Amino acid sequence: MLEVLTLLLMAAIGTGIVWNGSSWLEESANGLAVAYGLPAVVQGAVIAAVGSSAPELASVLLATLLHQEFELGVGSIVGSATFNLLVIPGLAVLVGGGIDTTRELVYKESLFYMLAVASLLLTFSLAVIYNPADPVGVRIGGEVSRPLALFPIALYGLYLFTQYLDAADADETADTSIALARTWGRFIAGLVLIVVGVEALVRSAIGLGDAFGTPSFLWGMTVVAAGSSLPDTFVSLTAARADRPTVTLANVLGSNTFDLLVAVPVGVLVAGSLPINFAHIVPMMGFLVLATVSFFAISRTGMALSRREAWVLLGLYAAFVCWLLLESLGLVSVL
Repeated sequence: MLEVLTLLLMAAIGTGIVWNGSSWLEESANGLAVAYGLPAVVQGAVIAAVGSSAPELASVLLATLLHQEFELGVGSIVGSATFNLLVIPGLAVLVGGGIDTTRELVYKESLFYMLAVASLLLTFSLAVIYNPADPVGVRIGGEVSRPLALFPIALYGLYLFTQYLDAADADETADTSIALARTWGRFIAGLVLIVVGVEALVRSAIGLGDAFGTPSFLWGMTVVAAGSSLPDTFVSLTAARADRPTVTLANVLGSNTFDLLVAVPVGVLVAGSLPINFAHIVPMMGFLVLATVSFFAISRTGMALSRREAWVLLGLYAAFVCWLLLESLGLVSVL
């Protein structure tokens, strides 16, 4: 019991460090977007999203390189994406009132996000088909190689190209009064704090998995995912209070797109090749698809998110957490 409390305290401290780093990062990301004259959608979908996705990227790299737990990193990405889709918009509505969506967000951003989900699942499927592996305790295994990892990264390159075209066509004025060196310095310092905090979250997830005799990626989908999603939450809720719903939703979708198309493949590129258990991956991705369909179906109705719909999203996330809790207690064995 004492060990579990210690691990939970470590997770809380790591979350606090990530939170502090995210506040620096959010402030500097906004400053950089204004300094370079980027439109609101590009600010949310690229600058703020990539910056606030640093915890997820760090979780994959740290889990893979330091702890040889690639599935923990994937679990944290899937858990974080689910958190971003269901919790952040729900809380943003409750904090800032109803959120209006736009056709640009619902169609363009959602198109790339759904492609991101499909391409990552396809990458894992190709790994099982063309690089099959049969380690002990794995029902359906495969090796994700570097060539396969380049596929989702190439798709993210296309996503950045479309955002570049938006930035080139937008008539935004750059603010030359912002000190770029100082702003970039604060941005980098925030990232360093986030990496330190995420390492504490990853260690606590591995420790909790050992303590309860459950796979560590289950804890990655909750402990690491929720803690690493704080930057996204911070950026989006700040935008919601400032009545900037475009930035709120663009950050959620842009961050998830980065996580799926870049954060997971980068772990493979650095390590060379990594094993996966397809029997674990499919249920995780399946719930992410359910969350994705629910989010876009609700966003499309009236092109707005109401308070009632916000509670539906939060209820779905509660069901997700309950499922993982039952898995951890051994009462359900889907994973």
